[in-house]
Amino acid sequence: MVKSKAKKITITQISSLIGKTRTQISCIKGLGLRKINHKVVLNNTPEIIGMIKKVKHMIKIEE
Repeated sequence: MVKSKAKKITITQISSLIGKTRTQISCIKGLGLRKINHKVVLNNTPEIIGMIKKVKHMIKIEE
């Protein structure tokens, strides 16, 4: 069994979804965020980074 040393990213939603585009809402939901100040811890993968770039003005990122 191989243990992966993938880095983790903590993402916090800081902005409301009201008035946002469908793609932005989809990215927030895809990241697993539900409401303002909700935090999730995810692996640092290219897919996650792409979603973060779409909604970087609505979230706070910590490594």
